[in-house]
Amino acid sequence: MFNVETYRGTREENYDLVIKQLAALLEGETNTTANLSNASALLNQFLDRVNWVGFYVLEEGELVLGPFQGLPACVRIPLGKGVCGSSAQEQKTYRVEDVHQFPGHIACDAASQSEIVVPLIKNGELLGVLDIDSPEKNRFDEIDQSKLEQFVQELVKHL
Repeated sequence: MFNVETYRGTREENYDLVIKQLAALLEGETNTTANLSNASALLNQFLDRVNWVGFYVLEEGELVLGPFQGLPACVRIPLGKGVCGSSAQEQKTYRVEDVHQFPGHIACDAASQSEIVVPLIKNGELLGVLDIDSPEKNRFDEIDQSKLEQFVQELVKHL
């Protein structure tokens, strides 16, 4: 059974706790949909000031909407298009302070102002991306990026 935690440490300590929660939550489960669903739910309850947390999975050369928390979203994103497609194509994290300044930004939710996208890579193979949007500009910083990359590293062990 999962219990919602009260996070009282530093941001880094709180992220470390969430990563441990993720590992415990996914232990022994191999179903990708179940694991991505629980990962998005966990992040959504942990992060503040966000309006969308979810995954796009690579399918036949494009990103397809996977498990998420938030408003309905774009279903398919070509590689190289928008923040998600760019992150996937380059296989690197994108942290965007103002999505309206990002060339080719795909606006699924008009309220989104900033975004972070972390690619899911296992054994050198792109599986998809973690996408998190915020209604605030400049919501995500270096700590978020580093810890979300660690979160994804733990997650891909279970995919």
